[in-house]
Amino acid sequence: MSSKREVFVSVDVEAAGPIPGEYSLLSIGACAVFEPEKTFACELKPINRNFDPKALEVTGFSLDELARTGLTPSRAMQGFAKWLSTLSDSAGTPVFVGFNAPFDWSFVNYYFHRFGDGNPFGFTALDIKAFYMGATGCRWADTRSSKIAEMVKPALIGTHDALHDALYQAEIFRLIWSQLIKSTGRQS
Repeated sequence: MSSKREVFVSVDVEAAGPIPGEYSLLSIGACAVFEPEKTFACELKPINRNFDPKALEVTGFSLDELARTGLTPSRAMQGFAKWLSTLSDSAGTPVFVGFNAPFDWSFVNYYFHRFGDGNPFGFTALDIKAFYMGATGCRWADTRSSKIAEMVKPALIGTHDALHDALYQAEIFRLIWSQLIKSTGRQS
C-alpha cells in the first residue's frame, strides 16, 4: 500500500470530436479539488482539421483561431505537467477526477504520451458519475450532472469552458464527499 498523499485534481477538456488522435484536444482546465484556487488552463493548436460540428458548436472554438493562438500540444502538456508537479511533490500522487472521466482522461492520456513525457496521472481516473453512484446506490441513468446537481446543490453550473467546468466538477466532488461520504462515516 502506498503512503503517498493523494492530490485530487479536477480535469475537464474540450475536444473537436469523440476520440483522441482522430480529433484534437482544444482546451484543458484543471483545479485542485480541495484547493480550487489552484488552477491551470490552456488552449491548444489542433493536430488536424477533423471535427464534429456539434463539438465545435458546444465549445464555441474555431480551429482556425486556435491554429493561430493555441499552444503547441508539446508546450501545453509540458505546462500541465509542470503545474501538476507544483500540487503533488514527490510525496504526493495526482489523482485525475472527471465528470465522465473516461472521455476527458482519454484525451489527456493520449496527449501526455504523444506530446509529453508520460501521463503523471498514470493509467487511472476517478469518475464522479461512478463515485456518486457508489455513494448513493442510484441507477446509472441518475448520474447525469443535472440529476446530481439536484441532490447536492452546487453553486456553480457547467458551461463548456474547460476551467469553469473543472471548478464545477470539483465543487460537485466536494459536495458528494462532504454530504454523502463523510456524513455517513464511510470515509476510510
